[in-house]
Amino acid sequence: MFAGYMINAWTVATIVAVIAGVVGFFVVLRGSAFPAHAIPNGAFAGAAGASLIGVNTLFGLGLFAVLAALGIGALGRRGRHDVVTALALVVMLALGAVFLSQTTEYEPEIFSLLFGEVLGVASNEIVPVAALGVTCIVAVLVLYRPLLLSSVAPDVAEVKGVSSQRMEMMFLLVVAVATAMTVPVVGALLIFSLMIGPPAAARSFTNRPPVAIALSVAIALATVWSAIAISFVTNWPIGFFVGAFGALSYAVGRAWATWRGTRTVRLEHSRALAQA
Repeated sequence: MFAGYMINAWTVATIVAVIAGVVGFFVVLRGSAFPAHAIPNGAFAGAAGASLIGVNTLFGLGLFAVLAALGIGALGRRGRHDVVTALALVVMLALGAVFLSQTTEYEPEIFSLLFGEVLGVASNEIVPVAALGVTCIVAVLVLYRPLLLSSVAPDVAEVKGVSSQRMEMMFLLVVAVATAMTVPVVGALLIFSLMIGPPAAARSFTNRPPVAIALSVAIALATVWSAIAISFVTNWPIGFFVGAFGALSYAVGRAWATWRGTRTVRLEHSRALAQA
C-alpha cells in the first residue's frame, strides 16, 4: 500500500483534496455546482482537439476550461448560470465528439480523463499539481473577503463596490485552474465529487466560514485517503469510493443539521413552557 507508485498516489490525492476542500466550499456556498461539473467534464474536448493537432493535451484542456469559465461568467445573469452552463457543456461535448471522430489514438485516454489514473501518477506530475494547489489557495486567500461577501449578500456587495459578475468570473477562473491540472491526474468525476460532497457536509456542521473550510478539507482528506486504502484492498475503482463516501458525508451532515434544528426547537419550546 506504500510502495513507490502508491506514495505518488497518496501525495497527489492529498494535494487535490486540499484544493477541492477550499475551492469547493465556495462552489457550494455560491450554488455553482453545475458550472463546477460542466467545466472539467466539457473541457476534455480541448484535450481531444490538442491531441488531434499533435500538441500537449494539457494545453487544450486548460484552454477549454478557461474559455468555459469566461463564457459562463460573462453570459450568466446575477448568478443564474443554468442555461449558459448547459449550452457550454453541450457545445464542448459536441466538439469533443467531432475531434474524437477524427482520430483513433485518443480513445484510451477518455477513461483516465473522466475517472482518473491516480494510481498511475508519475513523480514528475507531483510538482505541477502542487504548484497548481498553491496558486488556487493563494487566489482564494486574496479574494476571500469580497468573494465571501458576494456569495452570502450579493446586493450588499454591490453597494460596497464589489461587482458580483466580476467576482463570479474570477471565481470560475479559479475553478478552471483547479481542474485544468487535476483532471489528467484524478479525473473529472473525482475532482467534482470532492468539490461538492465534503464542502456540502461541512456547511451542515457549522455556519462559520473558516471552520467550514477547515472541516471541508478534513472531510475531503478522509474521503480520498479511505478511498485509496479500500480500493487497494478490494481492487474496486477509487472513483466509486470517493463518490460514495462524499455522498455519505453529506447525508451524515444533513442528519446532524436536522437533529440539531429539532433539538433547538424543543429546547426553546421547553423554555417557553417554563417561563409560562
